[in-house]
Formats: sequence, C-alpha cells, structure tokens
Amino acid sequence: MKYNQLGHSGLYVSELTLGTMTFDNEGGSFADRIGATGQELATRMVDLSIEAGINIFDTANVYSSGVSEEMLGKALGSR
Repeated sequence: MKYNQLGHSGLYVSELTLGTMTFDNEGGSFADRIGATGQELATRMVDLSIEAGINIFDTANVYSSGVSEEMLGKALGSR
C-alpha cells in the first residue's frame, strides 16, 4: 500500500480508502437506490481493507441517516 502525508499533520494515509455509503441495515435511506451492506459483510470489508493496509474510511452522517457510521464503529471495534 502506498501512503501520503496528510498536509502538514505528520499523519500518513493510504492512497486507497473504503467508502461506507452502502453500510446499511436493509432499509435505510440509501438502500433502495444503491443497495445495503449488512453488518456482517461490512465488518468483513473493513477487516480485509485493514489487512490490505487501508487506514482511512470515507463516511458521512447522511449515509443511511448515520447508520453507516454506527456500523463502521462496530466493525472497527477497539482498533
């Protein structure tokens, strides 16, 4: 994985990111338009991403009315 410094922060982020717009518990605001990724699959996607060296995730509180952020938090756990 390639990493780049984030501005002058001293942090390095992976060039690839995992988007969480589809993280949804079947029936949220985006499910009808783009599909829904349940918690089990979302956790597996996060696990595989971390194993591949990804250390940045794209999320927003409007994705599934905040459900995607809750699911990401559960997938990340204490990491």
